[in-house]
Formats: sequence, structure tokens, C-alpha cells
Amino acid sequence: MMKRPRLLIAGTGSGVGKTTITLGVMAAFRRRGLKVQGFKCGPDYIDPTYHTAVTGRVSRNVDTWMLTEENMRECFIRGSDGADVSVVEGVMGLYDGKDPLSEQGSSASIAMALDCPVILVVNVHSMARSAAAVVLGYQRLNPQVAIRGVIANRAGSKGHYRLVKAAIEQECGIPVLGWLARDESMTLPERHLGLVPAVERGECEDLFAQLADKVEQGVDMERLLAIAQDAPPLSMPSSSYLDSVPVLPGAPVVAVAKDSAFHFYYPENLELLERLGAKLVFFSPLADEAVPEEADGLLIGGGFPEEFAERLSRNERTKQSIRRFIQCGKPVFAECGGYMYLARSIETTSGQVYPMVGFIPGRVRMQHRLSALGYREVRATDDNLLFAKGESARGHEFHYSSLEPEAGSTWPFAYTSEGRRGEMKEGYAQANVLAGYTHLHFVSNSRIAARFLQHCTKARQQRSGEYA
Repeated sequence: MMKRPRLLIAGTGSGVGKTTITLGVMAAFRRRGLKVQGFKCGPDYIDPTYHTAVTGRVSRNVDTWMLTEENMRECFIRGSDGADVSVVEGVMGLYDGKDPLSEQGSSASIAMALDCPVILVVNVHSMARSAAAVVLGYQRLNPQVAIRGVIANRAGSKGHYRLVKAAIEQECGIPVLGWLARDESMTLPERHLGLVPAVERGECEDLFAQLADKVEQGVDMERLLAIAQDAPPLSMPSSSYLDSVPVLPGAPVVAVAKDSAFHFYYPENLELLERLGAKLVFFSPLADEAVPEEADGLLIGGGFPEEFAERLSRNERTKQSIRRFIQCGKPVFAECGGYMYLARSIETTSGQVYPMVGFIPGRVRMQHRLSALGYREVRATDDNLLFAKGESARGHEFHYSSLEPEAGSTWPFAYTSEGRRGEMKEGYAQANVLAGYTHLHFVSNSRIAARFLQHCTKARQQRSGEYA
């Protein structure tokens, strides 16, 4: 059994201020000299960038649809190692998940699987006693979810807060730990596609400091920490997701594209490759860096290539090195932004067209509306870099673009993808390249990571044979 102080900050719905309060709580804990580990419920790459900036530790996702509860708990225990307290940010409302009839994929399911105390954020604007009815409903929907406290957000005044606090504590029997006043200046900047680089450059530090100030002024941080420390110990699952895959000999080298244009990676995906024997080396397409010469395989993750399309199109050194890499038969796996980058071109919403790597015979068009959003289960239509035919894995899609094949081109789909929109063919698989819009979580099927490294090792052996 392992002690893991923790709490989950959930909301009654989207837009109630849970991200703002989560960041303020993280920053306030950090001010106290605590090592804080951030987590985000569900498949979200944006909020974790804020967590990472505030805590100085790489934030991680926890999800009970992409992963089994046991695998998710193992990821949490591993990820929180060395932290004094873990703060999990919920997704949407506490009970919102994959479907309206169960808690699967919801913050509530995470809380139950991790035996984690929940702090419920309630927007109390224009409410007094009614706030108690809201909280009571959340308590009674599933009593197994341990709601241990409430934070009242957007209160009109301290007097208003006292009314809300009295009502909730009398009717619900749990403490109201504090409040934040309505303050439009404390809302996070609009999370448009260009914001993440600003977060990474530290340009939000003043905002984080202000959020910490507000939380410390209105929230009982000592009591909040006591609730986290009171969480029961956790035990590792009896079987690990690492058990089914062998460590590969030879330490294949995997190049990973990583910069402001390409940085959507589940940390567990990269760590799993390392645990299976790979050595990871990083390079930046934005800086026009070539794929490292020693690389046996290449990963190009998701991100915002459309935001940097002009720069990426000018960086011929990187594009040529990727084309040579593919021509040499080395394995390449690209997700979402990486998939877009391998295409012929990207057309922005303003109609400008920028040439990309050019391997995949299709053009990407950016759109003002979401093209796809949601969980996906993919099943391979044939053997490829990651899958045996018929094998499946889970992940999610989230993009504003569509990839249109060139007229007359044959399209070797990678897999069928099943989600709320039904079953569709998705991705591109040809020889040593696998690419698609779906962000896969390797822990949902750790064999796909091992299979990719087997192809990397084979590529290294073939290259060694050429020079023998």
C-alpha cells in the first residue's frame, strides 16, 4: 500500500471555474513548498500544459474509458511518485462521461477508482439556498462518490457566500471550504490554438500568481490539504500493463518531434517505449532540425502545425530528412498534427496553402468548426506498424481539419474507427508509415508499443547489414 495524498476538483458542469480554481490551488500548494502533481480527467492535452507550467512536473491524463480501472490506477500511482500532493482536474460536470446512462469515462468514475476525495466547484451566482439543492443532487446521484467539500465560485459578496455556506452545510453535511468572487479578470485567456506556446514560454506566470492569491484569500488551504492527506493508501494492481510485453534487446532509438507545433503526447506512451528498451531522442521541426541520424524509428505527435504552417513549409531541411527517413524504410508513426504534416499541404481558414512533407497524397483543409471530437476505438484492417490484423486500441479525436485524398489516389486505410458517429475507415497505412487523426493511448494495448519497437529494431538490423 502506498500513501498518495490526493483530491479531485470537479465541477457541476463545464464553465463553472474548475480549471481556474485547480490552477490556483496548485499554485498555492506550490507556494507552501509542496511538490504538486497535476492530473486531468479524460483525453485533454491543453489543460495539462497549464498544470505542467504551474507545478513544474509533467501533468498526466487519467481516463476510465481508454484504460481499464486497474491500468489507470497504475498510471496514477506511477505518475504521482515523489509528489507531496496530487490534484486531479475533472472534466465537464462530475458525472459527465462517455454516455448519459453511466459514469464511464467521467470524473466520478476516476474518483471511485482512485478512492479520491472530491471537491465540488459550484457556480453560486444568483443562488442562495438553491445551492444546497444542487450539491445535494450530486451527493445523492451516486453516494459512492466521496464529495468531501465545496468551493463556491462567483459569489457576489462575502455576505452572499455566508448564505450559501450556511445552506449547504446544513442540508448536505459537508464543509464549504471557501469562495471566489465574480472577477472577470481572473478568467483564463481564450484557449485558441495559439495559446499553448505562450503557456510554455512562461507568459502566464503573473496570472498563476494572481490565481494563487485569490485562492489563498478565499479558500481554507490547510483544510483542503488535510482532506487530500486523509485519502486512503492505494495499492498497485496485481498485474501490470507491462507484464504482457517483453523488454527488447538492442535499445532501438526513436526520434520524437517535439516543439510548439508537435507536443501532444501522453507521457505514458513515451515512458512505455523507454521501459521496453527504447532510447528517445528529440528534435524540432520548427527549428528546422533534421531527424537525428541515429534514429531507427520516428514519432510525430499531434499539436498545432496549422498555426505554424508558414514556418514548417519553409523548413526544407526537416522535410527532406523525413522523406529520406521514409525512403530508407524506417518506421514512422504520426498522429493528428503529425498526420497533417505528412500530407501534401495544409490550407488555412484564410485560404493560404503551405506545402508540407508531401508523403501522404492528400491536402489538409482547416475549418472553423470541429471536424471530430470524442472517444475512438480503432481496429486494424490489416497488419501494420502497430497492429496485427483485427487488433484494437483506444484513443480519441479532436481536430478542426479534414484530409482530402488527391483525385485518383488509392487510399490504404489504417483501421476502422468506432465512436459516437458510428464506424468509419480512418488513417493511412503504407509499408513503413502509419498515420491517422486518432490519438492512441498505448496503455490501452501495450502490445502496439512493443510491435512498433520491433519494427525499429528490424530497421536497425537491416541498416547494420548494409554496412557489414
